[in-house]
Amino acid sequence: MDVKQTPARKVEHYVDPTPFNPAVAEEMTPEQERFYQASQWKIMWWKFKRHKIAVWSGVILILFYLCVPFAEQIAPYTANQRDSLHLYAPPQQVHFFHEGRFVGPFVYGMTSEIDMDTLQWVFKDDPNNVQRIRFLCRGADYKFWGMFTSNVHLFCPAKGGTLFLLGTDRLGRDQFSGLVYGARLSLTVGLVGVTISIVLGLFFGGIAGYFGGILDSMIQRMIEILRSLPELPLWMALSAALPVTWSPVWIYFGLTIILGLLDWPGLARAVRSKLLSLREEEYAKAAVLMGAKPGRVIGRHLLPGFTSHIIASATLSIPSMILGETALSYLNLGLRRPSVSWGVLLNEAQNISVVTVYPWLMAPVIPIIIVVLAFNFLGDGLRDAADPYK
Repeated sequence: MDVKQTPARKVEHYVDPTPFNPAVAEEMTPEQERFYQASQWKIMWWKFKRHKIAVWSGVILILFYLCVPFAEQIAPYTANQRDSLHLYAPPQQVHFFHEGRFVGPFVYGMTSEIDMDTLQWVFKDDPNNVQRIRFLCRGADYKFWGMFTSNVHLFCPAKGGTLFLLGTDRLGRDQFSGLVYGARLSLTVGLVGVTISIVLGLFFGGIAGYFGGILDSMIQRMIEILRSLPELPLWMALSAALPVTWSPVWIYFGLTIILGLLDWPGLARAVRSKLLSLREEEYAKAAVLMGAKPGRVIGRHLLPGFTSHIIASATLSIPSMILGETALSYLNLGLRRPSVSWGVLLNEAQNISVVTVYPWLMAPVIPIIIVVLAFNFLGDGLRDAADPYK
């Protein structure tokens, strides 16, 4: 069939007969109006909620951080409470039914005897000794926040019984209570350390990127020197230099300062490279021409331009500092007893023969892995939510 002989088909074209009035605003649906009138923080929250893994990671971290102020109430025992009759006791399993009848959450009592071949205590469940778990009960005394004495716990063992959910160590100290108390130091060391790191990184990176010249060269040489030093040996050397006569509180602050002082160069270099490009933008030059001081230009106009990168760097630095404190305490160069952290608890598992016989001593590894992964997923979600191009 010849295309030229095909009759042209008339296409209808709709024309709105209503006169055009530029003064009339375009009508929007309620959803569109809600979006366009929302603040920047609300838009970030909507974008963050779409990242399901990041949301669940945030929930998990909130649950972990609830242990920080309420560790005394959550743990059934105090951090250093010993039970000489249950050294290296295995974890007790929680049951709900006894002989086909619902009893509620309970554990079986333990009987112990010495294995004459290995000279070790062997613990066995006693099915005739049902020990119901008590809730909102009174147990061991503790000093709440160092202000007043109390003995109220979220749950407690039965009177005269035991409740070792994760077993005990060589001195009969409850591992679960140690994990709850250890979260107070292991989780806060990352927050305090990353605060120091961000302040130093933004300060030195902002100066180097905005002013340039000799200041930039000096700061870059200092960053290169710090980054050329091996990280773990430097941590070990500085931690070993802390006086052994210091109290656990001073050791804690000294450790956080060390971690913060050695973590800022990476963020400072990223801030510098970003400011080198942003300072040439028109809005930055306009602020300078209007008489804004360098501090205001950097803080109000340049730094907010890459908030997503700062958030991602902060959330990634926290788990690295948690791992740093864990490594130092594991090597007995960080926190020590009577202070309790996850690294201090792992210090009990240095001997491989002990780990093979008493594997529950490796329990602190589980919350460390969960927290590090949760911070990484949360950082991805916050970075995407703060990025204006996503």
